[in-house]
Amino acid sequence: MKKLSARRRHPLAAVVVLLLALAATGGLYAAFAPASKAQADDTAQSLAIDEGKKLYSVGCASCHGTGGQGSTDGPSLVGVGSAAVDFQVGTGRMPAQQPGAQVPKKKVIYTQAEIDQLAAYIASLGAGPIVPTESQVSPDGADVAKGGELFRTNCAQCHNFTGQGGALTNGKYAPGLKDVEPKHIYEAMQTGPQSMPSFPDTTMPEQEKRDIIAYVKAVNSDQTENPGGLALGGLGPVSEGLFAWIFGLGALIAVAIWVAAHTAKAKKS
Repeated sequence: MKKLSARRRHPLAAVVVLLLALAATGGLYAAFAPASKAQADDTAQSLAIDEGKKLYSVGCASCHGTGGQGSTDGPSLVGVGSAAVDFQVGTGRMPAQQPGAQVPKKKVIYTQAEIDQLAAYIASLGAGPIVPTESQVSPDGADVAKGGELFRTNCAQCHNFTGQGGALTNGKYAPGLKDVEPKHIYEAMQTGPQSMPSFPDTTMPEQEKRDIIAYVKAVNSDQTENPGGLALGGLGPVSEGLFAWIFGLGALIAVAIWVAAHTAKAKKS
């Protein structure tokens, strides 16, 4: 008998086997390979949101509602963005100690990591201004003179010419800007806290905000050089002369009246 000849393999069989081997190898790699950077970032963001929600439930929900929708005791936080949270909580204004015309700056009770988690949760409720980067708030390379012009045009009406603050109506006030962190100044311009109007990038570009920050740092910080004399709120170069004119002239008039009165009495006697 003739032996049965071996069945001939199809020419593409080797290619199919090779593709199956590569697919199996790829599947194993996908199963055991480390997560990509994007996946890791997403996971970290999800964890931050979860932790921020826990912090929110304890310290914020009683006023702003369980889902940030707001209540009679606090406004809605949907769409305020992470920048508003970083400013309000990072300056100690929130959580508020008690109701009033204006919430003052006070000691911060949260760590920066916790503030970041709170900001991540609030940002997840709706899009809004985000926390600026270091390059956005850095005064390096900014135009201090231009910043002074912008500050006097947009800010001095409330914060005074050198950012020392001032009184507003109904018990409110514009706080002083002495040694305020640059990122908090930027965030305040972005979000418009309390009585302050907001200046988004469409109204005041990022470079102009940096110029203002540089000006405030130049004229109102511990490093600012003072040539001497009474600052009198930084009202301008004529403030000391005006003070001397009003009070000095008033004192001279008072002395003249006193001398005239005593002279008249002396003559009568």
